[in-house]
Amino acid sequence: MLKALYDYANKHSLVPPPGYVEKTVKAYVSLSSLAEDFAEVEMGGQQAVRCPDIGSLANGKDKCNVLAEKRSIIFPGEPSPKSQFFWDALREAGEYEPAAKACLRILEKPEIIERIDQKLDAHKVKASDRIAFKVDGKALLDGEKIQDWWQGFRAQFLKTKESADTICMVSAKPTAPVMTTSKISGLKAVGGHASGDALICFDKAAFCSYGFKKAENAPVSEEAFAAVKAALDSLLKDAPILSDMRFVHWYNCDVKREEDPIYQCGDFFQDDDDEDEEEEELSAMEIRQKEITEGKKADKLVQSLETGKEPVPLDSIYYILLLSGVNGRIMIRRYECGRYKDLQKNLQIWHEDLKLRNAAGTAPVSDCKLKARLIRLLKHRKSDAKVFESLRNELAGITPVIIMAILTGGRMPDAVAARALRHIRSQMLASADAGKDEGRMPQIPDGWACQWLKVWLIRKKRAEGEEEFLVETYNIKHPSAAYHCGGLMAVYAKIQQRAIEGVNAGVIQRYYASASRTPAIVLSRLARLCNYHLAKLEKTKFFEDRLAELYSALGDEIPVTLNLEEQSYFALGYYQQWSELNTRKAAKEDGQPGGEGEMQEQSSGNGSEAEIGQSPGNGTAMEMGQAVENEMEM
Repeated sequence: MLKALYDYANKHSLVPPPGYVEKTVKAYVSLSSLAEDFAEVEMGGQQAVRCPDIGSLANGKDKCNVLAEKRSIIFPGEPSPKSQFFWDALREAGEYEPAAKACLRILEKPEIIERIDQKLDAHKVKASDRIAFKVDGKALLDGEKIQDWWQGFRAQFLKTKESADTICMVSAKPTAPVMTTSKISGLKAVGGHASGDALICFDKAAFCSYGFKKAENAPVSEEAFAAVKAALDSLLKDAPILSDMRFVHWYNCDVKREEDPIYQCGDFFQDDDDEDEEEEELSAMEIRQKEITEGKKADKLVQSLETGKEPVPLDSIYYILLLSGVNGRIMIRRYECGRYKDLQKNLQIWHEDLKLRNAAGTAPVSDCKLKARLIRLLKHRKSDAKVFESLRNELAGITPVIIMAILTGGRMPDAVAARALRHIRSQMLASADAGKDEGRMPQIPDGWACQWLKVWLIRKKRAEGEEEFLVETYNIKHPSAAYHCGGLMAVYAKIQQRAIEGVNAGVIQRYYASASRTPAIVLSRLARLCNYHLAKLEKTKFFEDRLAELYSALGDEIPVTLNLEEQSYFALGYYQQWSELNTRKAAKEDGQPGGEGEMQEQSSGNGSEAEIGQSPGNGTAMEMGQAVENEMEM
C-alpha cells in the first residue's frame, strides 16, 4: 500500500522537497525592501503552497513552523516562546535571504505592527489563520536561498539514527529512518483530528517487537514518507464519504474521470443531494432514455473486451483504501488492489445482479446512491432525523465488506440478508400502527431492500457453484418452494384488495410476518379466506388460474418453517409476484396480449366455494390448505 502511494506521488510530481508540506495561506503581509513604512495585507487564495514544516515539534510549547504560521504566533498580544522562536528563525534566514531582513525591520516599529493588525482585522483574518510574508510582491516562501537555509536549519531538530544501516520499507533504499512522521490531513469528517492523524506511530509498547524502538519497527525514510503523505493529502481532497469512511481510490496509470468505472457505476458517487427515499415512477419516454444512457455506459465499460481499443490498458491496476480517524491515528478499514479489467467486469455484474422490476410493474427499480441503499439494512423507520448517524453506528462493521464484495464480485455477508429482511418486516407491519387511511392498502416491500436479497442469494449460489434462477421478474419455474409461497401470499393479498375496498388491516398486516417464517400454517388459513373473497368478485378466472399456476410450481408440500435463505426467497417471491400482477393489470388496460382481461371470464358470482376456488390439476386452494393444516395439527 505504501509503495503504491509512493509511486503515485512520484508519477504525479506531488513530492515536495524534504521538510515542506502543502498548506493554504489565508493572508500575506506585503512589505517593501525600499519603503520601510510600507505595509499592506493581501488575501491568499485557496491553492495550497509549499511551506516549511517542523513536524510534531510544532505541537510543543516552545517551537513552531517558520515563514508561515498562525497570526497569533507571528503577531501575539503578549510575547510567547513560540513567537520568539519564529522571529529568531527569521533572523537566521536573513543571513541567507535579504528579503527576510525587511520582515525583521517591522519589529523595531510597533506602530507598523499595530497598523498591520488593524488591516488583518479589516480582512477578517482570525488569530488561528495562517499568514506569511511578501517582499516586493514576491512571497518569502519562494525565496531562492530560503530552501537551502531551511534544510540546514531543520537538520538540528531531526530525530534520525546517525547511520543509514536499515532498508526503507517503502523505497527499498538504505536509510536512517525518521523517528516521527508528519500527520495526514483530510479525515476530520470521519473521526480524525483537525490537526491531522498519524499513519505510522509506535508510541505504545504493544506496537514494538524484537527489541526495536519506535520507527525501527517499520523504517521509513523521510523522503519516502513525504511522498506517501503528499499522495494521501492529494487523494483525500476529493475522496467521498461512505458510512463514516473516506473512499480513496487511484490507478497505476492515468485514468480520466469519464473512464473510471467506479464513477461510471453511478451507485457510489452521485452528485445530486436528493435524500428522498421514495422510488419514482418513470414515463415510457423516460424509461427509453434511461435505457439508452445505461446502454452507452455499458458500452464504455466493455469496449476493451470487444474491440481492444480501451484507452486504459487492461493490465492497469486499481487501488482502493477505506480510511477513518480514531484517537489521532488513521484506521485502514480495508485495502484492495486488482486489475482494471476485473473492476469493470465486477461493476457490470453488480448491476446485473441488481436488476429488478418495481412494485408497480412499470419500470426497473430506480437507481440510488449507495448510502440510500445501505439505509435499507436498518430497521424501517417512518421518520428518523438521525438515520445517517444510525447508518454509521450500526453498519460500520459490514459496510467495508459490502463495498469490497461489490468491487470484487464476491459474496455478500449473511448480515445483509438478515438486515434486509428485518427492514422489510418492519416496513410491512408499519401500517398496523398507522392511521386508518394508511392501513387500508397492503404494504409492498421496499424495492431497494429486495435488491439486497436478490444480490445476496445470487452470489451465495454462485459461490457454492450452483445455478441461480432469479431474474428481473417473477420466475414461475424457480425451484424454491419458499419463493412460490411468497408469490401465493401476494395473490391472496391482491384478491382481498379487490374484494374488500377500504379494509383497515388486511392479510399482510395480520399474516405476513408469520407467513415468512411458517408458511404452511398461514397459507392454509389464507386459502380458506380466499374462497370467501373470490365469491365477492364478478371475474375470478384470472386469480383462479394464477393460484393454480403457483400451486403447481410449489409442488406437493408446503414448507413448515423457513431458514434465512428461504425467508429471502419468500420476500422476493411476494415482491415479484405483486409486480407481476400489476404488470398484467397494466397490460389489460392497454389492451395488450397477455393482459388480465384475456385471462378472465365473466363469473355469475353465485357458484359454490369449491367451484370458485378450483385450481386445475391441484384440487381447490381451500382443500390443499386444509390438508396442510390437518397435517400440522396431527
